[in-house]
Amino acid sequence: MSDLLPIYLKIRNHSTDLCKELNTEDHNLQAAEFVSPPKWHLAHTTWFFEEMILKPFLKSYKLFDEGFAFLFNSYYNNLGDRLLRRNRGLISRPELNRILSYRNYVDQHIVQLFEDNPSDQVLELLVLGTQHEQQHQELLLSDLKYSFSLNPSYPAYGQQRNYIGSKNQESGWVKIPDGIYKIGHKGSEFSFDNEHKQHKVYLQAFEISKSLVTNGEYIEFIENNGYNNFNLWLDEGWAWINDENLQSPLYWYKKKEGWWHYTLSGLQKIDVDAVLCHISYYEAMAFAAWKGQRLATEFEWEVASDEIKWGSRWEWTNSAYLPYPGFQITEGAVGEYNGKFMSNQMVLRGASSVTSEGHSRKTYRNFFHPHLRWQFTGIRLAKY
Repeated sequence: MSDLLPIYLKIRNHSTDLCKELNTEDHNLQAAEFVSPPKWHLAHTTWFFEEMILKPFLKSYKLFDEGFAFLFNSYYNNLGDRLLRRNRGLISRPELNRILSYRNYVDQHIVQLFEDNPSDQVLELLVLGTQHEQQHQELLLSDLKYSFSLNPSYPAYGQQRNYIGSKNQESGWVKIPDGIYKIGHKGSEFSFDNEHKQHKVYLQAFEISKSLVTNGEYIEFIENNGYNNFNLWLDEGWAWINDENLQSPLYWYKKKEGWWHYTLSGLQKIDVDAVLCHISYYEAMAFAAWKGQRLATEFEWEVASDEIKWGSRWEWTNSAYLPYPGFQITEGAVGEYNGKFMSNQMVLRGASSVTSEGHSRKTYRNFFHPHLRWQFTGIRLAKY
């Protein structure tokens, strides 16, 4: 891991680069409990390195601020009490400059740690920390978009920051024969614990689409009364769209001149040929039912991944987020990273247009509750 330090610094700098186009006021935006302010992301990812690495492994280390452990812990019960998630946007102080100083302080001490010839355990935690920060880089953009979208002026994060204009490069179907396949990560490259252990599954023969569902295809579903046909929806999904009074994907608006949507480049007319984005699992399942098709399981997706182009949208699968055979939760705070969330969530595969460089692989298991759609999610269909 001799090249880990420059990788660490590159990833850390990317987080602050993402915020360079923001105003100071933007850094505290939190429009809902499930999103976090940019300033909190900058601080929490720094806290991770301080708490997991510097405190236990750098003997000379002194905390930057003792109060930060409470303010910027996310969900690590092993590491003490924390601020309620819904209140993260209330942290107007410490101010942004102090958070940036905090980042510099921790980075300087990580560099010092490297000079002390760190152990393999420390290096492994550093890799985990960089991967963790890359996850938050994607969350930062997703959260910012949601918070910006509720501003009636539809502010632009950047004129070249649409992020959802990609189009399919292929069409047709990939046929996968039945058989026994190996699933999960195996090798020396980094992977999260929920990708372990590699195991075998039997799959029936199936076909998977080479293309993702487009905006135009989804508009057909809407105009065919898709949001009002209970026969297409899972019962919980039907209750959800009625409770929320939903008739279209997140960020979509119907105007006299057609469909528009909010993007990080502002409000724009929908390109019917672009790939659909910001869709829930419930909506994905209803659309698949309308087409007389289905979503792939996460195992089918992984087996087919070398035959399809992926990476522009997180793709909903029809697999519950559950442990692989032989999975064990690690002791301590690191064990809280994935395992305790294996309940009532669905797996997404692939990556998205806002996933950080070098942070995707075919065994990656993303997971969210089925009603959530603020992530850059899309639909790929399958059939037997």
